[in-house]
Amino acid sequence: MKKLLLLLILLPLLTTAQSITRVNPTNWWVGMQEPKVQLLVYGPQAGTLTYSVSYPGVTLTEAHTTENPNYTFLDLTIAPDAKPGTVRLVGRKGNKLITQKWELKARDNRPKGQGVTDADLIYLAMPDRFVNGDPKNDKFKDLADPNADRANPFLRHGGDLQGAAQRLDYLKELGVTAVWFTPVIENDQPLTDEGGNMRSAYHGYGFTDHYAVDRRLGGNAAYLSFVQQAHAMGLKVVQDAVYNHVGINHWFIKDLPSKDWLHQWPSYTNTSYRQQPITDPHSAKIDRLVTTDGWFVPFLPDLNQQNPYVANFLIQHALWSVEMFGVDAWRIDTYMYNDQPFMNRCNAALLAQYPNIHIFGESSVNNVVDQAYYVRNKMDFPFKSNQPGGLDFVLESGMLAGLKEVGTPAATGWDNGAQRVYQALALDGVYQDPTKLVTFLDNHDHNRFLSEVGEDVAKFKLGLTWMLTTRGIPSIYYGTEILMKNYKDPSDAEVRRDFPGGFPGDKDNKFTAAGRTEVENDAFNFVRTLATYRRDHPTLSSGQLMQYLPENGLYVYFRYDAAGTVMVATNTTDKPASLPTARFTERMSGFSKAKNVLTGEQLADLSTLQLPAKTAVVLELTK
Repeated sequence: MKKLLLLLILLPLLTTAQSITRVNPTNWWVGMQEPKVQLLVYGPQAGTLTYSVSYPGVTLTEAHTTENPNYTFLDLTIAPDAKPGTVRLVGRKGNKLITQKWELKARDNRPKGQGVTDADLIYLAMPDRFVNGDPKNDKFKDLADPNADRANPFLRHGGDLQGAAQRLDYLKELGVTAVWFTPVIENDQPLTDEGGNMRSAYHGYGFTDHYAVDRRLGGNAAYLSFVQQAHAMGLKVVQDAVYNHVGINHWFIKDLPSKDWLHQWPSYTNTSYRQQPITDPHSAKIDRLVTTDGWFVPFLPDLNQQNPYVANFLIQHALWSVEMFGVDAWRIDTYMYNDQPFMNRCNAALLAQYPNIHIFGESSVNNVVDQAYYVRNKMDFPFKSNQPGGLDFVLESGMLAGLKEVGTPAATGWDNGAQRVYQALALDGVYQDPTKLVTFLDNHDHNRFLSEVGEDVAKFKLGLTWMLTTRGIPSIYYGTEILMKNYKDPSDAEVRRDFPGGFPGDKDNKFTAAGRTEVENDAFNFVRTLATYRRDHPTLSSGQLMQYLPENGLYVYFRYDAAGTVMVATNTTDKPASLPTARFTERMSGFSKAKNVLTGEQLADLSTLQLPAKTAVVLELTK
């Protein structure tokens, strides 16, 4: 009884004792372009301490507190001549001292922020669904979602970074030059919400600790190793960033630093998912607010980037990620829902430190004006974005709609078939540099490309030819090259199935020619042939684009530079066609021969081209 009474007396003292349990960023580097860093210091009553730093070249300029006594924010300035070492953060209250070590590291000369350009081909994969290299990290009992089961589309399946590294040779063979994974950062999210609704986080878009790569993918060490192995093979790495929201299980959501850390509403308010109020000069303030400050879904709390501490936290994490892991480009999730002045500030910080890094965001819109708004553009909007590139949803929509009409009477219509592609590209004048847009035909949020074109292999090849030969930075979704198919219904998991051969016990191994069917090998070889030619011939990847107005379902365009000219001629009808070339003299003058890039066939006469039905020919013109 006496022991129980003593425990009850001591309990309030124990729960209010000061301590530091977390410092973010977890470390920093000497010699960074920006000499200032703001540390988020967290722990029971950590905000009630008075802090000091005693380390040569490191100055504590200011300490900030919030309404939550468990937080303090320390502004440090790191002098140019500061040396790497262990900095001691000292918190004092009365006679009590608390010391926390914080590492200041030396920068190394590993490649970082190399960027991706129109010379690259990006391969997008979901690491959980790609290759399982270490079954021991498939599940952990102490995580909120402790199970793994490949038979369940909502559970983790066990793919990881070690496995992905084992297949870099496959990507190299395919002609890929950059790898983009859906987010690798920890998603320690429960499988279901309070109502029993599924909300699996295998996709990675609900962060719960910004400074930890998910253990189920191998953790920080495995990610660093993957990037280094990719670089050693001449492949770049794109990191998927999320600024707009975090997972409901994020450690700071459980103990908010301040009420305005999140966008708060009198009652739950979801975003409208509508982009129009942002660019509409007649829109109502409430509609703009709901678009940007409404939550994406109930289990992804919406961060308030106008809070300066939130903004600093996110910007520093972006810089930390590039410096720590050496990633080359930055894809930003749900770009249009973020506070745009914050996005400009974050982009500027990344570009100041890594001038070659490429940044491209996801703004899922349906018209060129709204798409251009979120990148560097030539339009007269009060707000001017500094984002270098973006995902080209408008061109994707044009290509898919046009391909569905290929081989039908609509293919020759006024605004149908290839006209849709032509029209999307004809509006490129609104962008400061349209070659920085990332083009695609499907991704982890869309129906699989093969299914979108009715599993018609001719349309499949035609669409890939358009994507791999037009302007921009092409991105291919994992498994497209082996004809993976499916629709999002009844769940997104249907377009995120495991790559066959990436997991122990798989019946077929599609990573090898022997494991693929004849039609799958034909598709793989088609992608490889065009991708490797594109990789090895800058004229096709980075040359100027000239397109001709489609006529009678025939669409022709050229990629050209001082070194050469490549002609792409498309027949979108269901019958073979003869194409007289006199109309294209502006680009064909001086050329009398050509090589068919896809077949190797030599053409000795270019006056009239014979185009098979539903086919594109890619010709390297020669004199």
